[in-house]
Amino acid sequence: MKDVLHSTCSECGGNVRSRTITQEFEREGMRVSIAGIRTLVCTKCDAIYFEPGDAQALVEAVNSLFAFAKRNQQHKGKLASAIQPA
Repeated sequence: MKDVLHSTCSECGGNVRSRTITQEFEREGMRVSIAGIRTLVCTKCDAIYFEPGDAQALVEAVNSLFAFAKRNQQHKGKLASAIQPA
């Protein structure tokens, strides 16, 4: 991620900066939210950049949360999770 800190956004040419974000996902009427995701975000267009492998890990975490919500019949409302720094 350090290499990207010194580069520009591939979408608009803006600067990218390290940020902690919250992402929300919706599927079949269920919503899950994950807070505390460390990533790089363009200061101009808000494009998000992940470390290699982090996007796939996030997809797997989101799929697990959806499976958990469905298994526990939490079909309505929002399920939230947070990433805490070590």
